[in-house]
Amino acid sequence: MEEAVAARLKPFVISSNDALEFKFVRKVEDLDDDETTFKPEMSHQVFGDSETIFGYKDLQVKLYYTAGSLETYLGMTYSEKVNKLVCQDVKPDEVLSKVAEKLAPDVHDNIDSFVKSLSKDKAFIPAGENIYSFSVDDDGLVRHFEVYKADMSNKKFKEYHQRLQTFLLWYIDAANFIDIDDDQWHYFNMFERYTDEDDSVRYATVGFATVYQYYAYPNLTRPRIAQVLILPPFQGIGLGSHLLRAIYREYISRSEVKDITVEDPSEDFQRLRDYVDAMNCRTLPSFSKDNLVQGFNKSMANEAREKFKINKKQSRRIYEILRLRVTDVSNESEYRDYRLDVKKRLNIPYRREGNLKKLEAAFKSNENRPGVSSLSIKEQRIQTLDKEFKALEDEYKKVIRRLDNNSDC
Repeated sequence: MEEAVAARLKPFVISSNDALEFKFVRKVEDLDDDETTFKPEMSHQVFGDSETIFGYKDLQVKLYYTAGSLETYLGMTYSEKVNKLVCQDVKPDEVLSKVAEKLAPDVHDNIDSFVKSLSKDKAFIPAGENIYSFSVDDDGLVRHFEVYKADMSNKKFKEYHQRLQTFLLWYIDAANFIDIDDDQWHYFNMFERYTDEDDSVRYATVGFATVYQYYAYPNLTRPRIAQVLILPPFQGIGLGSHLLRAIYREYISRSEVKDITVEDPSEDFQRLRDYVDAMNCRTLPSFSKDNLVQGFNKSMANEAREKFKINKKQSRRIYEILRLRVTDVSNESEYRDYRLDVKKRLNIPYRREGNLKKLEAAFKSNENRPGVSSLSIKEQRIQTLDKEFKALEDEYKKVIRRLDNNSDC
């Protein structure tokens, strides 16, 4: 009986990632253009860990934004809705309300009113100060972009940011909306500047970053990059590195800034950060090839901090990337020296007495269990170091390939 019920209900279960569709709408024709549609990377922060929606066949949840000001439309379509004829005592999920409660106020629930709002988008101008402009060659098409720094004293920007920040839910895991009443937050927003068919200048939202100003003793500040997002339609053409450069440009010339940190970076962002920092540091005398092969030193840490506000931990990482780049891995002696240098750093936490005792306790509790290796603590640690080094080297090589291409693509 239960199997029969489950079989009847199965067609009414759909992945929320598949059901959701986003669009940035520049003109009415974009509404019917499948190429303007993009998908979320995740939806569990709205629809739960299972990332499923129950109760509908052929469900489409439409979340559309005007390209500039991000006026929002939310609607849904489906071919059939579960009812008592299918199964007693089952109710379909309340889809629109779950999404709407995460969105800013004044969402359009009528597509015609949303279309009318497109005309207002023609007058949209980014709030704040243009701090960084650049162009990108996208397969032969030159595209122009600008980064603006704004704050919450501008009412229109406050409303805009409330619409923009909702994208965090779909693309950054464990995302939280920040306290917009805290004036220590700095906001960096990227736009594409383009011309429409009437040759008038228009702006389209591309992505954003938030940075928090922390205090550093005795009278300094330490900006911490918290959120960085380039939206899917604009990914893959190097815009993330430009957004990071814009942030750096804002802070590196300020004497009161001690260094720039990053809050819990993802692997992708760490790779981006490594690339930009390596591009910068390789211009410094202390990071010359002759100095790199001598090992990491205070001059590297000091020059990276003074010139680019890179903290010591990150400058050490950049040293390792740039040293690997100039190391002849086919030369056994050169490559061995490099490996030992990196592994020595990786091993530092395990040389502390407390961590060694924990390793020994874990080893003793497992050594007599069936199937557990009889390797010594030292041998186990060597194996672990090898794995850690290999994973790190793979990440470094990705950055080096991009450096060698010397491209933002």
